[in-house]
Amino acid sequence: MQAPPSEAILARLTALHPKRIDLSLGRIERLLAALGHPELRLPPVVHIAGTNGKGSTLAMLAAMLRASGRRVHRYISPHLVRFAERILLDDAPIAEDRLADALARCERANAGQPITFFEITTAAAFLAMGEVPADLVLLETGLGGRLDATNVVPRPRLVLISPISMDHEAHLGATIAAIAGEKAGILKPGAATIAGPQRPEAAEVLIARAAAVGAPLLLHGRDWSVRAERGAISVSTPLATTRWPAPALAGVHQIENAGLAVMAAQALHELGLDAATIARGLREARWPARLQWLSRGPLPAALTPGSTLLLDGGHNPAAGEALAASLRAMADPRPLRLVVGMLTTKDAAAFLRPLATVAEDLHAVPLGPEHDGWPPVALADAARALGLAARAAASPSEAIAAIAADGRPSLVLICGSLYLAGTVLAENG
Repeated sequence: MQAPPSEAILARLTALHPKRIDLSLGRIERLLAALGHPELRLPPVVHIAGTNGKGSTLAMLAAMLRASGRRVHRYISPHLVRFAERILLDDAPIAEDRLADALARCERANAGQPITFFEITTAAAFLAMGEVPADLVLLETGLGGRLDATNVVPRPRLVLISPISMDHEAHLGATIAAIAGEKAGILKPGAATIAGPQRPEAAEVLIARAAAVGAPLLLHGRDWSVRAERGAISVSTPLATTRWPAPALAGVHQIENAGLAVMAAQALHELGLDAATIARGLREARWPARLQWLSRGPLPAALTPGSTLLLDGGHNPAAGEALAASLRAMADPRPLRLVVGMLTTKDAAAFLRPLATVAEDLHAVPLGPEHDGWPPVALADAARALGLAARAAASPSEAIAAIAADGRPSLVLICGSLYLAGTVLAENG
């Protein structure tokens, strides 16, 4: 089968800059000007930054909007299986002909000048989203915020900040405060901002930035809160406490994301999302590779009968803590077995430390030649240093076979990288 035209264009675009990450706004501003400023023709924008929970929050908000009959575009990254997943038009992956057209126009306008892959594909997303009518664009930052390619929208309708924690320290800074400063760079004068639960040092940065630019800020713990409540969640503000269904997305950390999505839906008052619509969105939201149950494909089929396979793309210390808390809350009597692959840029020990308290063993796998992943032997050594029984495997299928060999029904979690999650979903999704 012949590859679609977009794949050849995407391959060329990767060669336009020697670095995968080079945070700057100059190159994308130059390209957007050459394209006639498509970022100014977007529907109203909800812009989100944060370390964890961005995609889940937007998935729930999108489900609420969809339940109300609203048309919504989403821009997310990275993709899991196909690039088209990054650009959702009316909440469906962009069609190949429209994607290839947008990419080709950006390639021509860029005229071979240096630009990162994320920057030029973000410009393509703006082109496509600006040409298809919608009520709202849900725009996810790629990395950081202040110098992220998405941060060219002059005044979003709403800004959201999900929980901030340690990640991408080489690009964003070595402290929570420094990272929060980069994330807070998407706050704009006059643009209402809602922030989810934050560590005190991150909250201080957000408060200072909001005051400096004149952005009205609703901060979790000060202006609103969310908590689990007997199979539901309650969201409280000084004016009222409302009760909502627990989110369909699994994991205790999704309570915080659901609360942020509810607050966002209520802030978009001009769209008239009623309580029934918001509740339906919470019940219907789906987001792949976030504690996703896998029941079809060769990997689930290879497990011992009575076993269950979970997939999660979490890869930083906060994600490890959230996963451990969620698995502990499941109170599953079966042994928890981990299959883990990670990028070398990630702190494997910090991610695995909380999981070592709930797992029986770990099988380390490679990410593939196109990614700079931890060698399985080194990743297994890092796990053993935490007191976790570990071994290296050549692939997820080899790891699953080793787990199944002892014949015990198990709860198996594949985690550590969205790239690993994408590989697994391509054959088992």
